[in-house]
Amino acid sequence: MTDTPAEDLKPSFRSDVTVELVKHSAGDSDVLWAARVSTAGEQSLDELSKDPERSKGLINFLMRDRHGSPFEHNSMTFFISAPIFVFREFMRHRVGWSYNEESGRYRELQPVFYVPGADRKLVQEGRPGKYVFVEGTEEQHKLVERTMEDSYIQAYEKYQEMLAAGVAREVARAVLPVGLFSSMYATCNARSLMHFLGLRTQHELATVPSFPQREIEMVGEKMEEHWARLMPLTHAAFNKNGRVAP
Repeated sequence: MTDTPAEDLKPSFRSDVTVELVKHSAGDSDVLWAARVSTAGEQSLDELSKDPERSKGLINFLMRDRHGSPFEHNSMTFFISAPIFVFREFMRHRVGWSYNEESGRYRELQPVFYVPGADRKLVQEGRPGKYVFVEGTEEQHKLVERTMEDSYIQAYEKYQEMLAAGVAREVARAVLPVGLFSSMYATCNARSLMHFLGLRTQHELATVPSFPQREIEMVGEKMEEHWARLMPLTHAAFNKNGRVAP
């Protein structure tokens, strides 16, 4: 997001999220290198690529028998832009994660807001602990879009009004809703990412069911796409073994 003066901006509305891999030091060889020191002592990374099938088997063994520490010797940093309510869920994940989020105390927040897309299921049916989400009607989707946009516009106008009157940003931001987009850098390793994906995505191969809110699942799916390209053997072993983090 840019720092264009707020008075020159009009609220905009998004139904997607942004996930970019901005830097990394992560590969399947990092897992093998860390694991084999237990039995072979120090090895070069070049040695690890000489027997692909043995490497694949070792990673699957580590995943299956939940030897987790070899999956921690890597790093991925993502830039994420999503609604604030997604970040409040995201930051429940603390072990193996580092976060830096944009600050409403130090910058004027931009008027970008979340409105669910037409494919977002709107209606919850069933009792707590045993419920499902189903499609909303056309009227419900129109209601959600209209009321959210009206609310966002009014809230941002009041935010601007207070800033124009000299009220501090850290005070004025209190009127802004959790549907406002924020951005952050999130850094993790493969083990911490697997714990995140096990809870925040639904998948047909998962042996432990999960029921994430769709918006954080959208973030998780995009992060997984990047990770799968970096560490294909580890990702395959994660899926093969029920998507349970070691």
